[in-house]
Amino acid sequence: MSIDAKHICVCVCTYKRPEMLRLLLSKLVEQETDRLFSHSIVIVDNDVSESARHVVESHALESAVSIRYYVEPEQNIALARNKATANARGDFIAFMDDDEFPQRDWLACLYRTCNKFDADGVLGPVLPYFNVAPPRWVLQGKYFDRPTHKTGTVLPWYNTRTGNVLFDASILQGDREPFNREFGSGGEDRHFFRRMIGQGRKFVWCNEAPVYEVIPPERWKKSFMLRRALLRGTNPSFTKLSVAKSLFAIPVYTLSLPFLWFFGPHVFMKYLLKDCDHLGRVLSFLGFRVIKDKYVTTS
Repeated sequence: MSIDAKHICVCVCTYKRPEMLRLLLSKLVEQETDRLFSHSIVIVDNDVSESARHVVESHALESAVSIRYYVEPEQNIALARNKATANARGDFIAFMDDDEFPQRDWLACLYRTCNKFDADGVLGPVLPYFNVAPPRWVLQGKYFDRPTHKTGTVLPWYNTRTGNVLFDASILQGDREPFNREFGSGGEDRHFFRRMIGQGRKFVWCNEAPVYEVIPPERWKKSFMLRRALLRGTNPSFTKLSVAKSLFAIPVYTLSLPFLWFFGPHVFMKYLLKDCDHLGRVLSFLGFRVIKDKYVTTS
């Protein structure tokens, strides 16, 4: 490896998903670097009972790649991400979710694209991976599909997230808490990118670096999807204008639902989820939190 080779620290925040984390770690230690860089892994367990410790430590004992384990006892995804960046060492920081896994050249593709387009960071696709064939209405509804772009596309903040990203560690210089703790249940990543882009940072897309999000059967249960939609609505980034839009949207969607059923259960469910998103936002604005948990997750 060249003496000028860079180092990438891959950060993963986890919460009660030991088996998914086990799969992810097995893929991260096998990353092909093409002698362009070295890499290490930082795991932050957001479970005070340290449910991920055994999985991480068993991998660390057998891995040639450095794996370090930390605990953020307060259940808050922004604080977990901040602990990860505070303990990351290297020239670049990558983030991936604990329910995802990459292909072998994932990091190399992100790294090359970042250099090619002289970007501050690069994001890639998150594709659904069904370990059990889902019902037809789930596939028709495309609930787990996300937008993709041409490689090199400069991204606006609303097309960003931390599920598959690599960025230059220097953009965090002087920022001890890059992720806002007010976004404890989610949305902290878009808030981060919005600030970075506002400061003139450039983030581009790499379509050749997909990761795969494991979608177990529990996640296509209607009750699970609805609870997640209600939780999304509690995002503290809402404005009075967005609340006003939600107040208008709720009766429109609610009154439309009986008729939408005739277009198929996938259409009905799509707009019921939108309805719950808006309902969660309005209730949160009024001081009511329907979903008490910080995360709606499966193991």
